[in-house]
Amino acid sequence: MSEDGVTIKRLRDKFPDSIIESHSFRGDDTVIIKKEDIVEVCRFLRDEKGLAYNFMMDLTVVDYLNIREEPRFEVVYHLYSLEHNHRVRIKAPVSESDCSIDSIISLWIGANWFEREAYDMYGIIFKGHPDIRRILLYKEFKGHPLRKDYPVQGRQPLIGPKN
Repeated sequence: MSEDGVTIKRLRDKFPDSIIESHSFRGDDTVIIKKEDIVEVCRFLRDEKGLAYNFMMDLTVVDYLNIREEPRFEVVYHLYSLEHNHRVRIKAPVSESDCSIDSIISLWIGANWFEREAYDMYGIIFKGHPDIRRILLYKEFKGHPLRKDYPVQGRQPLIGPKN
């Protein structure tokens, strides 16, 4: 494993109590932070001179059911700096009992649909999201199909044309 990148060093200096773990491998920086600090950390990454992560490339969720007890989920953010041509992966653990995290729409409006997809597929609630509703499935759909405990053989309510 190689030495920590500049982003990890800057985050460790600014948020020493927020970082759970970090690593850098072949220029690929990953930082795991406490979920309650996601907006503050992302704002710093976006606004700090020398970092300028102005592009939120992706947001997804990992379900660790049967791999570890708690926290069951990780919300994963991939950020990119167009100015400096560097990337960082931010992970925030989310427990099954409090399946929520703050929305980052105030920082990147493009997070809107990513957060709605994560809600639809995994059931993660993004607090402060202006329109947290299903985006891929119909509103009567029961459950969240990318969760590892989703019943694959389960039946969904049928919906027909509106008369």
